[in-house]
Amino acid sequence: MDSLQTVRPPPGPSEPGSDFARLSKKVQAAGLMARRPGYYALRCSLVLALYAAGWTALVLVGDSWWTLLVAAFLAAVFGQVALLAHDIAHRQVFRLRRASELSGRIAGNLGIGMGYGWWQDKHTRHHANPNHEDLDPDLDPDVLVWTQDQARASKGLPRFLGRSQAFLFFPLLTLEGFNLHVSGVRSLADGALKNRVGEGLLLLAHFSAYLGALFLVLPPGKAIAFLFVNQCLFGLYLGSIFAPNHKGMPVLRGTDRPDFLRRQVLTSRDVRGGRFTDIVLGGLNYQIEHHLFPSMPSPHLRRAQAIVRGHCRELGVSYLETSLIGSYRQTLASLHEAGAPIRKARTA
Repeated sequence: MDSLQTVRPPPGPSEPGSDFARLSKKVQAAGLMARRPGYYALRCSLVLALYAAGWTALVLVGDSWWTLLVAAFLAAVFGQVALLAHDIAHRQVFRLRRASELSGRIAGNLGIGMGYGWWQDKHTRHHANPNHEDLDPDLDPDVLVWTQDQARASKGLPRFLGRSQAFLFFPLLTLEGFNLHVSGVRSLADGALKNRVGEGLLLLAHFSAYLGALFLVLPPGKAIAFLFVNQCLFGLYLGSIFAPNHKGMPVLRGTDRPDFLRRQVLTSRDVRGGRFTDIVLGGLNYQIEHHLFPSMPSPHLRRAQAIVRGHCRELGVSYLETSLIGSYRQTLASLHEAGAPIRKARTA
């Protein structure tokens, strides 16, 4: 299907769940919900090996500015760890909840210093109501504004940045790694967070090992440079993975909640690409399929795409697939449009 199709509203009322139920039967019949233990064993082993190789390289290179290349390498590895934690949280890897939570905390908290419990709660709410202005935490106007209504009501930092937020978007992504750390630590004060002590100890272990390794191997100046290069590129990588998924797609408001299939399809977009794209984006380039079937193992998403796209064609539901550059272009255009009221107010 053409990548630049206009997203149309739902074609009309349908029996709740029936359209998705028929799609689910097709996907189940194709065996795409079956677990892939061999795939994930290999993937986890490779990521762990790359993680160990990165820290070994830091020690071997030692007191040299060449360690900044190691910092960049580890930023990419941290992104792959985050993608593994994402799959684990969606129960793609382990059937049992306990195994998922334990391995997710090890990957998230200990591996990259991300508060797994905080992120899982936020991400679950996002999946339930993607791109809903009132219900999706990813649309909170805490730094940027995502709609013109948010722009009109904005104050403080969002209003200050909103005028030029499209130009600032990618530079701001360099702070996303730091934001994950801060948010994870702050979540420990939330009494509703499960296993706060365990999460806190794992975060402490990560930060102690990370900073300890840097300042033991490198002099202070190089250690700080390594930290900033590593964390800024890590944040940029993560943000560049997640930005193409929903930004620039239709935003729902109030009681505007189509049925499950349309709610997920019309607010998401897929990104074209080959196997390399699948690896770099961790399968999230099949965002529509992932949102429809969150527990589907990521290596099955490519095959599921043809089934989902065909089903949407039968229903008359628009299915959007674009290039990676095209998705960024749409994201930036929507950010620029959202900030229009702030620009008009300043020129009035």
